Amino acid sequence: MYHFRNDYSFGAHPRVLQALSATNLEGNPGYGEDSYSARARELIRAACGCPEAAVAFLVGGTQTNATACSFLLRPWESALCPVSGHLNGHESGAFEGTGHKILPVPADASGKISTRDLEPLVIQHRDPHLTRPGLVYLSDATENGGVYTKDELTALSDFCRANGLFLFVDGARLGCALTSPANDLALPDLARLCDAFSIGGTKNGALFGEALVFPRPALAEEFFRMQKRMGAVLAKGWLIGVQFEALFVDGLYFDLARHADEMARRLQDGLRSLGWTLWVDSPTNQVFVIVPNALLPRLDAVCTYEVWCPYDASRTVVRLVTCFQTSPADVDGLLTSLPLLPV
Repeated sequence: MYHFRNDYSFGAHPRVLQALSATNLEGNPGYGEDSYSARARELIRAACGCPEAAVAFLVGGTQTNATACSFLLRPWESALCPVSGHLNGHESGAFEGTGHKILPVPADASGKISTRDLEPLVIQHRDPHLTRPGLVYLSDATENGGVYTKDELTALSDFCRANGLFLFVDGARLGCALTSPANDLALPDLARLCDAFSIGGTKNGALFGEALVFPRPALAEEFFRMQKRMGAVLAKGWLIGVQFEALFVDGLYFDLARHADEMARRLQDGLRSLGWTLWVDSPTNQVFVIVPNALLPRLDAVCTYEVWCPYDASRTVVRLVTCFQTSPADVDGLLTSLPLLPV
């Protein structure tokens, strides 16, 4: 059985696990006040070119999104979010549970939004009887595997600053976005253009853990209290710090993401050569393929995958995801198990 359902089906990269094992019986202060978390913060600040940034560590992506976005908003404010965004469609109301509304924004086929999509909602919500948009949420990579260009993110950042909106980037798959051949952004660009962003570890070689970056530390004042209030502080906080230190030493974080992207391209090229049609042309580690319903049992027999959405009455969009553990043999083994489709 080949595993392509998601990028968190495996544990941790061996170097991360080795680092955890080496520190297992040490005594460390709790709540992220340990030396490993301190070093991980410094490594992340250096990678972002932002020596003053505030960096917090949280366990998972939904927790990070709900905690960060609600922290940035006043009680009467709402978040603008792509209709396909994780905050809107995959988090069981975690953010709404903090008392804030989501304003869904139309997105393109790749899952990206633009200022053109945001402006009508911002104008409409000048009415004081409506929630005031206070934040734009987006993810890079998007739910559909798209990546934002520097020009696109700059335009969104300029729009947010002109309209009094915070810009938050969910980076659960940020590694695969930044190592994608379609990308021209780097961490220092995110630090310059965003008010806060996360760097996902859970989907990129860590057992668990996300790093949340506030480039302007004044914005993060009292964030620890909010984190604690949300149940988002890990008592054994060094367990996340150890992992991010291992991931950001010698560029391991980006090596793992680059590998996942390369395996996805290998898979996409192979599917095309077999006559299979891609739903979107994703440049990251998520592959979306249109599968005839009659072939789904055959796919069930050889690999794990996620049913994404119906395509039409006889076909279904399936998502296949590569990760740090995916090997060329896994990709080629899956491809040899699939039939050639007529073009």
